[in-house]
Amino acid sequence: MAATTEISQKERAVELLKERGAMRRIELSDAGVHPETLSRLVDEGVLTRVSRGLYQLTDADITAPHDLAEVAKRVPKGVICLISALQFHDLTLQTPSRVWVAIGPKARKPKIEYPPTRIVRFGEQALSLGVQTHTVDGVSVPIFDPAKTVVDCFRFRKLVGFDVALEGLHNVIKSGKAKPAEIIRYARDTRIWSVLRPYLETVVADGA
Repeated sequence: MAATTEISQKERAVELLKERGAMRRIELSDAGVHPETLSRLVDEGVLTRVSRGLYQLTDADITAPHDLAEVAKRVPKGVICLISALQFHDLTLQTPSRVWVAIGPKARKPKIEYPPTRIVRFGEQALSLGVQTHTVDGVSVPIFDPAKTVVDCFRFRKLVGFDVALEGLHNVIKSGKAKPAEIIRYARDTRIWSVLRPYLETVVADGA
C-alpha cells in the first residue's frame, strides 16, 4: 500500500510541475506530495532543485509561457523582450536559456531566483512603444509586439546576435505578423532606421 501511495505522489508531483513549471516544497506538500518523495525524485534525476525549496522537472522548458508569467509577477513594470518575445510570437527557432525582460533606465534591477532572467535596460520611450498585454496562466504579461520586437533585436544586435535579428525580420515579414510600415515607424522612433533599412528592403524585395 505504501508503494502505491509513493507512486501516486510521484505522478502527482510530475503532473503539477508540468502544469506550473516550478513549485515550492510547501506548495507540493499542500498538494499531497511528501518531502521524502521529492528527495527521491531528485535522486532519480526526475526533478531538479533550482534553489532552496524550489523544484522543477529536469527536462523542463525554461522559457515555457508560465515562466513569462512568473517574471511578469516579479517585474510588474517590465516588458518581455528580445529573444523571449521572438519565441513567444513564433519568430525564431532559438530556445533562450532565460527570460529576457526590459526595464526602465532608472528602475531598480530585480533579484529573481527563478526562472533564470536576463534584464535589459530600455529608454523610457522605447519601453513604452509597441507593448501588448497577453494573459498567461491568468497573469497579464506585457510583451512587445512582433514589429517592435524585431526592431529591438536590431537595436541590441550585439547582445542577441545579428543572425537572430535577421531571422526575426525575415520571419515577421513572411508570416505577415507585421507590416513593413510598422517596422519603419518603430525603427524611426528608436533611431535605428538607417541600420535596419537595407535589410528590410532586401527582405521585402525577396518576398521574405
